[in-house]
Amino acid sequence: MQLETKRLILREYSAYDLAAVLAYQTHPAYLRYYPWQRRTRSQVESFLHQLIEWQTDQPRLKFQLAVELRETGDLIGSCGLRKSKDVSFEGEVGYEIDPHYWGAGYATEATEAIVTFGFDTLQLHRIFASVIANNAGSRRVVEKLGFTYEGQLRENQRFKDRWWDTCLYGLLKHEWHKTL
Repeated sequence: MQLETKRLILREYSAYDLAAVLAYQTHPAYLRYYPWQRRTRSQVESFLHQLIEWQTDQPRLKFQLAVELRETGDLIGSCGLRKSKDVSFEGEVGYEIDPHYWGAGYATEATEAIVTFGFDTLQLHRIFASVIANNAGSRRVVEKLGFTYEGQLRENQRFKDRWWDTCLYGLLKHEWHKTL
């Protein structure tokens, strides 16, 4: 499976992606809104192995794709869509970009492609995102794409010795097609 945008290619992961994923997932800025203090090579290998296994699941419910720059082929992050069950008409979108590439619109561009795939190919009715409230950059991604703020789960996650709120955003298929 492969999706293409003006500047990006979203493609299936392979074992060859380990070095690039390890490089950005061990960056301190990347780790800020994740529960891990640090990521080890073994943890990233397990993560990558899981993503590759999802590619062969039948029926396939999890579409986590590597995000690479069209111009250079550099892997700069990940973007995906996950359904909870085969009969579900709802999916959750998620994305992460190497901190070296933040601020260039890559997360928004990749997420736009995966949302289009979700509505047009998977025939989803609703796509949602759960975003750490303090993560302004991640919130901007879904807001730019027209997701509606649906509420906030107060102090529903605990990591790094503190409580974190989660913001919920949702987008319906008929809303998406109005924005295109």
